[in-house]
Amino acid sequence: MPRYRILTWQVHGNYLYYLTQAPHDFYVLSKPDRPAGYGGRYGHLPWGDNVHDCPVEEARERRFDCVLFQAKSHYLEDQYQILSAAQRALPRIYLEHDPPQEHPTDTRHFVDDPGTLLVHVTRFNDLMWDSGRTPTCVIEHGVVVSENVAYSGELARGIVVVNHLARRGRRLGADVFEQVRECVSLDLVGMAAEEMGGIGEVRYPELIRFEARYRFFFNPIRYTSLGLAVCEAMMVGMPVVALATMEMATVIDNDVNGYTDTNVEQLIGVMQSLLHDAALARYLGKGARHYAEERFNIHRFINEWNRAFDHVCRL
Repeated sequence: MPRYRILTWQVHGNYLYYLTQAPHDFYVLSKPDRPAGYGGRYGHLPWGDNVHDCPVEEARERRFDCVLFQAKSHYLEDQYQILSAAQRALPRIYLEHDPPQEHPTDTRHFVDDPGTLLVHVTRFNDLMWDSGRTPTCVIEHGVVVSENVAYSGELARGIVVVNHLARRGRRLGADVFEQVRECVSLDLVGMAAEEMGGIGEVRYPELIRFEARYRFFFNPIRYTSLGLAVCEAMMVGMPVVALATMEMATVIDNDVNGYTDTNVEQLIGVMQSLLHDAALARYLGKGARHYAEERFNIHRFINEWNRAFDHVCRL
């Protein structure tokens, strides 16, 4: 297939890193002070040679084949300040990372354009958004972890990975985390984790190696998209315990690759069992890895993105 030149923003760094495993050239918009969304080819991720920093003042001078939007403000406002009229008429994809944040079922998506492809990252998100006349497709996550990282579960503790959990509150399960921590040994990592007595941020790729020592991965989140951290944990062979909400309900098979429930007390009992039974944790971890290798493998992910890019660019 053709090698496309794709203009985009850095909104979710880890997702962009996995996406740029595709055989295309990605031009990532940047500003001098690297504000949110304009980090460019910056940061601690091991970007490939196909990822290029694109200062906003140079964008109009460059040729692109497709514009990939990933944030509401970039689509509704910033493109009119940054791009030429001809560039705004290029093939367009909007990558929606989240379910609706207003009303869960009756929120109309702000992309209202039959000429833009709206890509959802889970079928749950596609189900919940009212996408109107905008065509949609679902491309589920794809992740890759180093072959040198393997689950050991040597620490009889659980790990929770959520950024800014204190600030994001009930939706991300801050109260659930605190309830469970009363009964189960848990460590919280992520940006500003210290606000809730956590460890703090552990950067990728160190994060995967860091968490592989823990007995299990706990996801306290009530309502958001399926996190890459969950997929990565499963890929390395960690059992996952989580609330049975959102797409998570389709990912975890109880007593096979982890455990989900809407009863927090039931989840606490499962986590306590895992802390006392390392063999059970290893068994569930093997199931998690097998499942992740099938559903979240990077080759399937890249093939589906290749088809999406090819579809819009040929149109």
